[in-house]
Amino acid sequence: MSRVAREESGVQDPVKTLRVKSGSCRDFAVLMMEAVRTLGLAARFVTGYLYVPEGLPAERVGGGATHAWLEVYLPGAGWIEFDPTNGIVGNHDLIRVAVARDPRQAVPISGTWTGFPSDHLGMTVEVEVTAEPETNAPRKTAAKVRKSRVAG
Repeated sequence: MSRVAREESGVQDPVKTLRVKSGSCRDFAVLMMEAVRTLGLAARFVTGYLYVPEGLPAERVGGGATHAWLEVYLPGAGWIEFDPTNGIVGNHDLIRVAVARDPRQAVPISGTWTGFPSDHLGMTVEVEVTAEPETNAPRKTAAKVRKSRVAG
């Protein structure tokens, strides 16, 4: 299967993802959610950002924009994150913003706009990832998300 950027909102049906053998990160997350739910496991949709360290851009798909993956509840281990787009297990480089049972409950960007057709409304998002050492604990990665809205 191949990942494609889709401008359409929402997710495509998992059957369609299998049929066309392609989809967005949202589509792959929903496909895997449905698969693990048929096995009797709980699953939920996660949206956020994927941190891509310098030097790895070709190895990770979905960095630099909103990204989606899922969490699966594994008895004895708890909620474990899976990124089917990149084959990541665990929260390595995944910066969580919202978690929901259904992807429609975790819309990364939504809203309304009033203006003239010639007006331009845009938004940029910057994610800065830093490591903060804690006393007597392993290093953790923290993320700062800075949003700025530009209207012109």
